[in-house]
Amino acid sequence: MKCEHCTRKECSKKTKTEDQENASVEGPSLAQESGEKGEFHKLADAKIFLSDCLACDSCVTAEEGARVSQQNAKDFFRVLNLNKKCDRSQHKVLVVSVCPQSLPYFAAKFRLSVTDASRRLCGFLKSLGVHYVFDTAVAADFSILESQKEFVRRYQQHSEEEPALPMLTSACPGWVRYAERVLGHPVTPHLCTAKSPQQIMGSLVKDYFARRQNLSPDQIFHVIVAPCYDKKLEALREDLPTACHGSRGADCVLTSGEVVQMMEQNDHTVKDAAVDTLFGGPKEEEVRRHDGASSDGYLAHVFRHAAKQLFDEDVGEVTYRTLRNKDFQEVTLEKNGEVLLRFAAAYGFRNIQNVVLKLKKGRFPYHFVEVLACAGGCLSGRGQAQTEDGRADKALLRQMEGIYADIPVRPPETSAHVQELYQEWLDGADSPRVQEALHTMYQGAGLPAGSRDIKW
Repeated sequence: MKCEHCTRKECSKKTKTEDQENASVEGPSLAQESGEKGEFHKLADAKIFLSDCLACDSCVTAEEGARVSQQNAKDFFRVLNLNKKCDRSQHKVLVVSVCPQSLPYFAAKFRLSVTDASRRLCGFLKSLGVHYVFDTAVAADFSILESQKEFVRRYQQHSEEEPALPMLTSACPGWVRYAERVLGHPVTPHLCTAKSPQQIMGSLVKDYFARRQNLSPDQIFHVIVAPCYDKKLEALREDLPTACHGSRGADCVLTSGEVVQMMEQNDHTVKDAAVDTLFGGPKEEEVRRHDGASSDGYLAHVFRHAAKQLFDEDVGEVTYRTLRNKDFQEVTLEKNGEVLLRFAAAYGFRNIQNVVLKLKKGRFPYHFVEVLACAGGCLSGRGQAQTEDGRADKALLRQMEGIYADIPVRPPETSAHVQELYQEWLDGADSPRVQEALHTMYQGAGLPAGSRDIKW
């Protein structure tokens, strides 16, 4: 038997019985974990099915399954309940960071504007005992800005001896895991080294924010609310503790769907609250996003920056041309009939396979590719907008796309907070600390089976 989209001639998975196929790693129920009868007792436990393997080389090990199964609501409520029962010296400061692509889901589900949905979510989390609620926009600012600088540097230094181009984005954990664990060296040198927004947010919370609050990183329990399950795997990335003084940047990841499930079961009146900022005090009321139709828009931002820096061309609206399908699009910069820059967006596993195949054959005409594992982009993450049978809720997704499109765009270069953080946190935009805090390295394929990741 083969996994969906498998391209191997022979599958190394062993034939499994029906019971083995449906085997999963489960923990005690939330009601047992919390010790509070009836509170959110219907929340589903996280399950990892052996058929959900991304790499096709190994099934989910017990060790791996146990680690990922901790990334659920039970762990979140465990800390909340410990804070209620333990003395203050053992309390954790609970911080929740919300991805921008989750907000349209909350807005659509509760029939609110995206700003009101943000306030409702923040108020709900604080009613449970969360101390601070941030959004991850500032972390995405850093990731995009560092990606822009890296592309210009790679373009200027490109040579046949060191094929730095095309540069492939590194913000999608599902894509990065596939590149690392399956594709290996032919592809990983092309990955942008800028960390993802989730990774950078982990450093901001466990390093910058912790020092501002006079806390050690292990005194903070950091939760990410995200649209896809692959973010749970990203929280386990082995190299993250080094950036946070031995503490993982994200201690727990909850999908938007898991949080909505909690909100729907809450029978108490919740007072809305404004999102916090890393600098103290409430955030500005209006929600803002980056220039992507369903994501953080790395292609558009890097394209404009490269056009200006490399060719002194000012690009206003970025014009996309659909190629093979709606999830494979192209953007070009032309002057006097010559193509100066050729960028592409490739979403979904089939488009990724085509990109990799052409890249390996040396027939790839693009300088830069924004790669996302989910067809339809981040809004279509499997952690939200799913029907009961696990299919995409297309009507809800169309509504979410409209909501997201109406959110005002804010270029990362215009963020005063980011420039302040470059100076205060990293000692300047060109300091050695930038490389340590905002960039990473990638592993090749061939890791032991016990450490391979899965696709949710």
